[in-house]
Amino acid sequence: MAQRDLYDVLGVGRDADEAQIKSAFRKKAMQYHPDRNPGDTEAERNFKQVNEAYEVLKDGEKRAAYDRFGHAAFEQGGGPGPGGFGGGGFEFNFGGGSFGDIFEDIFGDISGMNPGGRRQPTRGQDLRYNMEVSLEDAFTGKQTTIRVPGADQCASCGGSGSEGGAARTTCGHCGGRGRVRASQGFFTVERTCPQCQGEGEVIENPCRTCKGAGRVRREKTLSVNIPAGVDDGTRIRLAGEGEPGMRGAPPGDLYIFVSVAPHDVFHRDGANIYCQVPLPMTTAALGGTLEVPTVEGMRARITIPEGAQSGDQFRLRGKGMSQLRSRARGDMYIEIEVETPRNLNAGQREILEQFREAGGDSNSPKSADFFERVKTLWEGLKN
Repeated sequence: MAQRDLYDVLGVGRDADEAQIKSAFRKKAMQYHPDRNPGDTEAERNFKQVNEAYEVLKDGEKRAAYDRFGHAAFEQGGGPGPGGFGGGGFEFNFGGGSFGDIFEDIFGDISGMNPGGRRQPTRGQDLRYNMEVSLEDAFTGKQTTIRVPGADQCASCGGSGSEGGAARTTCGHCGGRGRVRASQGFFTVERTCPQCQGEGEVIENPCRTCKGAGRVRREKTLSVNIPAGVDDGTRIRLAGEGEPGMRGAPPGDLYIFVSVAPHDVFHRDGANIYCQVPLPMTTAALGGTLEVPTVEGMRARITIPEGAQSGDQFRLRGKGMSQLRSRARGDMYIEIEVETPRNLNAGQREILEQFREAGGDSNSPKSADFFERVKTLWEGLKN
């Protein structure tokens, strides 16, 4: 297969200067990076070609050789080979490495490297804590404490990892750069120093308490403020209370995910509260008053009109849930369920019989409406 022109791979002209080549490489690399194109073999192949084209064109000597001899300039030197510049044993890692590790010279700030090439200390991991609160606590808010298992900065070395907090020494393998280079043909490959893991410094005498990690396992107690109005999925961030970073690096954050426990009486829907209340048949028929509980532990009284039916709702404005970061409250909805009495005594039964004989059943609006709607159906039935 014919090899592509390196300038075409980057999309620049042969008179492009170093800045133009660098800019074109950055755009192409971001476009074809495997992390952005998972499972796309074509993007993977283009990504590899873009990298190898840049390795040649960014170097004045290699570029001059390519301009004069084309791909033949590298056929004996471990450079680009048939099928997309892959010959000579030169290998690019485009599957497991991070985006910043591959493009350190372009994206040093992303890769965690400082301007001198050393890897910056890695920030500690964020932690998650799941907390369940009652509906009443979600309404009023609360101050509580939690115990979080995790790690804390080593007190013996102050997080440095060195015994007694002594300073670390410059890595002798990389000279403090955090990177080492190896030449292969026309190419010079730069990798993270295996001795210091890119930090440029090593610990000669590790702390006996933390074994050089700069942190120790420890459970800690934290005070948490649960604000009024929290709902399922509310996230509370405690900055700096996550895992401490290695060897003095800044800690991560702790995220508390709140869930509200189901309630025996109330049902919550956003800022509104719903409550189903049984109502005696006599009160439903004659009307009256009904006392109902509220979420703050008080009582509210509602007026029941004559002829109330099951499913009727009554709205109590401002008696619902607190709203997060607001003084406003939702509403409360009372839904009645008319209850038919059981185990009647003789006197009660006699009264109800008299009520039925007086045509009381004809005053049932829902029954009348239902049988009116099915009347045509019954008329069409055959005996």
